[in-house]
Amino acid sequence: MRHFFYFPLLLLFVVFNCFAQSKKRISPADYVNTYKDAAIAEMKRSGIPASITLAQGMLESENGNSRLSREGNNHFGIKCHDWSGQGIYKDDDSRNECFRKYKSADESFRDHTDFLLSRQRYSSLFEYKTTDYKNWAKGLKKTGYATNSKYDNLLIKLIEDNNLHQFDQDYVSSNRKRINQTEKKKTESSEGDITISLNRPIFKRNDIEYMVVKNGDSYEKLSRELEMLTWELFKYNELTKDSILREGQILYLQPKHRRAERGKESHVVLDGESVYSISQLFGVKSKLLRRYNHLSEKEELNPGDVINLRSRK
Repeated sequence: MRHFFYFPLLLLFVVFNCFAQSKKRISPADYVNTYKDAAIAEMKRSGIPASITLAQGMLESENGNSRLSREGNNHFGIKCHDWSGQGIYKDDDSRNECFRKYKSADESFRDHTDFLLSRQRYSSLFEYKTTDYKNWAKGLKKTGYATNSKYDNLLIKLIEDNNLHQFDQDYVSSNRKRINQTEKKKTESSEGDITISLNRPIFKRNDIEYMVVKNGDSYEKLSRELEMLTWELFKYNELTKDSILREGQILYLQPKHRRAERGKESHVVLDGESVYSISQLFGVKSKLLRRYNHLSEKEELNPGDVINLRSRK
């Protein structure tokens, strides 16, 4: 009979223990340890400081404890605007608003990067160095990423309290390695007195190297600085000799690919976007985007159109 007495108690203990474990909150240290590699990978892909990405994730997801992050893998509070995937709903500025739902946290981190890269209003952020987390934080507040008037100070405090800026050094080491290799290549060349000065970050999108145009840049200046021929810059970016460089413009340093990276099957067209701007956004040749979407050479896009990025549907 004693066995029958103890069994309900044991069952109650197991149920209580499982419930307690499910309610255990993630600490800031655990969050950083879990997601620092994802933040560093995105930094190397885009130049967005890992410290900024981690701080935004910690703040927006309550260190991974929010309902959006637990049930929707949404760590950055990004809403469903121009989103063709699944959604998760909660009250925010309005009742029952739609937020993007992801298959994994890694997908959320990648989408956060693409979200900042694809919006013109955030282009000024990429003028700051990857180690300049303070200006990145202030820039995010200024460009309206969040409505909280103390958003920049909250990010900076999280970064400094948790020593997140240590992870930004990984980008410095990676970039310095590239510069040293380029300078070594130039030293061994017989070209003479042209000095290589890669004093700007080189990013990667769809596994293609690119840079962001600064004020005062010209094709001639960049061709010398990057040790490339001007026709390469024109060809890789589908430009003509009379094309004007604009500050914040993406300039690929290698040929664009035939399709977008895996996981990016389609894109919902935003106001003002064209086939060319989307080709630059995803690193896909314009003529192939037109082929995948049965578009003639002169046919334009409308906001809300869904554009195939990898193949015909």
